[in-house]
Amino acid sequence: MLLLASASPARRRLLKQAAIPHRVMVSGVDEEAIRDPDPQQLVRRLAAAKAAAVVDQITADPEAGALWGVLGCDSLFVFEGEVFGKPADAEEAKARWQRMAGGWGELHTGHCLLAVGAARECPAPDFHGYLPVDRLATITTRVQFAPLNAAEIEAYVASGEPLQCAGGFALEGRGGLVVERIEGCYSNVIGLSLPLLRRWLTGPIGRP
Repeated sequence: MLLLASASPARRRLLKQAAIPHRVMVSGVDEEAIRDPDPQQLVRRLAAAKAAAVVDQITADPEAGALWGVLGCDSLFVFEGEVFGKPADAEEAKARWQRMAGGWGELHTGHCLLAVGAARECPAPDFHGYLPVDRLATITTRVQFAPLNAAEIEAYVASGEPLQCAGGFALEGRGGLVVERIEGCYSNVIGLSLPLLRRWLTGPIGRP
């Protein structure tokens, strides 16, 4: 069973749809305390911190023996070199969409998979003794938005969805109507890369 170090409903849905057995334990990591000027490095550091914090929490967990990995993820959306988190309010969401409409942005998701239980027999001093460094990665997907007019932007913001999402859109929701093109991993934009996870879980720490 995989332990997801995230409270994200979107990531849970992806794991459920992919029939990957899992449960959730929120890491409690102070994300504001972790800084890096490079968004790709930052999401990797955040994902690693979340996974490591949960590994530390489960040492006394009676169900830990059934676990074979802890997955930490974190996503950031970057547009024209600027990191866009969740819009503070509707006005900020509208202003962002006026910039984003017709343009391209990048969604970076950091992934960190740490082995627990028997899987920890894979020694790796490169990463806290848990796993080889190839179990720490950032996947980047490019997203092109439709050339929306003012009324379309107003309607999308009025739905409330942009206020709930980093970057101001949810590909799996109404945002699917305003995304014109995807270059790269689709599920990465939703919260985690299923192709990457498949490769990791069919490797030496996972199950075929």
